[in-house]
Amino acid sequence: MTADALVRTGQPVLVETFAEWREAARELLVHGIPPDQVTWGAPHMGDLLAGGDLFTGAPAAAGAPHNPSIPPTEPLHPAPHIPRSLMEMLQSAACCRVPDRWAFLYRVIWRWQQGEHDVQSPADEDGARLHAMVKAVHREEHDMHAYIRFRERPEEAGPPRFVAWYEPRHDVLPQVAEHFISRMGKVSWMIATPEASVLWDGQTLHNTGPLVRDAADLEDTGEALWLTYYRSVFNPARLNTNVMHQHIQSDRWKNLPEAKIVPHMVSEAALGARKVGQYEAVGQRKGTTIPIAPEDAQPERQQPSKLDECRRCELWQFATQAVGGEGPRRAKIMFVGEQPGDQEDLAGQPFVGPAGKLLDRVCEAAGVDRDTIYVTNAVKHFKWEPRGKRRLHKTPVQREIEACHYWLDKELASVKPTVIVALGATALKSVLRTANVTLKNSLGKPLRHEGHWVVTTYHPSYVLRVPGEEAKREAFNTMVEGLKLAHELLERPVDVPDA
Repeated sequence: MTADALVRTGQPVLVETFAEWREAARELLVHGIPPDQVTWGAPHMGDLLAGGDLFTGAPAAAGAPHNPSIPPTEPLHPAPHIPRSLMEMLQSAACCRVPDRWAFLYRVIWRWQQGEHDVQSPADEDGARLHAMVKAVHREEHDMHAYIRFRERPEEAGPPRFVAWYEPRHDVLPQVAEHFISRMGKVSWMIATPEASVLWDGQTLHNTGPLVRDAADLEDTGEALWLTYYRSVFNPARLNTNVMHQHIQSDRWKNLPEAKIVPHMVSEAALGARKVGQYEAVGQRKGTTIPIAPEDAQPERQQPSKLDECRRCELWQFATQAVGGEGPRRAKIMFVGEQPGDQEDLAGQPFVGPAGKLLDRVCEAAGVDRDTIYVTNAVKHFKWEPRGKRRLHKTPVQREIEACHYWLDKELASVKPTVIVALGATALKSVLRTANVTLKNSLGKPLRHEGHWVVTTYHPSYVLRVPGEEAKREAFNTMVEGLKLAHELLERPVDVPDA
């Protein structure tokens, strides 16, 4: 029986989907039937009518035909033209679970057809309600995307591979199903709700009635692993229960796996876990610089036994690796440079780049076998700054130099060199343990320091970058003379003062 015939016989227009309502509403509009003459209902209400008249309460007449044949009437108006924007709003609002949604949507479309186009505006009473229904549906779609939890089933159980239970406030299951089809590809899954279920076999989406009673019917062997992870990332020191309830409403928690453990963790936080929850993280933060000697400020703690384990300053975070010294374990001469360069950082060996090759030439010109010399750096990690795709050297600061004294002291104690050749100002400050010294005033002047001769010369990188061939030649010769002086000092006892 057509919709207008149902109205004329006093029967409700039964619709379940938006498509059914749209067809019925179109027929009612062309016959000019106003909203106050239409009663809308759902198909499951049909058994209520079997015992009597739903609207008057009177018993059904005995022998009355259930679907009397009513002759159709001629349309009074042309087919309605509804703009797409309004039709999309009506389709979204149709998913909102309110008792009078079909009657309300027909009232909206009737008013539009009568020329009351303000009905689509939020300033209109019906328009405001329409916008609120659309907003509620969109919010429910967003929440379902966010809070649904798929549980993995064993492969031997067959499809679907993943299952989920959710209790939506509105009829958004079809839209949400399309979302997960695009996200999960050809993996089979099922989403069950109290009203309906959808199954995706990898190619086709199947809609059916309710298949699961509640979340307890779903098993997940990986849930214990998820709860372990959730406990590990939970930070009681940052817990804010008010914000937690604002972000996730109480009725959403019951179907989340972590809901089993959250109340206990919140209780632990209130009982004292909040006080100690950030101790470890706070210990890793940079503190305020205090103007005292670093050695005096260091707490008593176990020192690293391996160079790769060193965390005495922050340079380790940005370097490829720590670069220690190389050479004979009882070398008479020790070269101390500033820090590893780009190539040394990648290779894990000192002086293997352009500066190392120039150092080889200096040794050859001075008549000293490079293989008899121990080479190392004052700072063990490469400090750099990005410049396009290149990593450019950046001079270490005093606190970084002092942090590496620990490793230089170990090398000096192990090798026991007679002469230390400081290559550049940074190395000189590190060897002498003071910042009040300059390279210019120390060139060519051997110093006695803690049982060693100390000779100062240029760093090989200075010779490479100084402009002008004459300046390069002069700097190179200064390095050669410095190495010759170091070799001569091997014959002079360091503990005997000069005459």
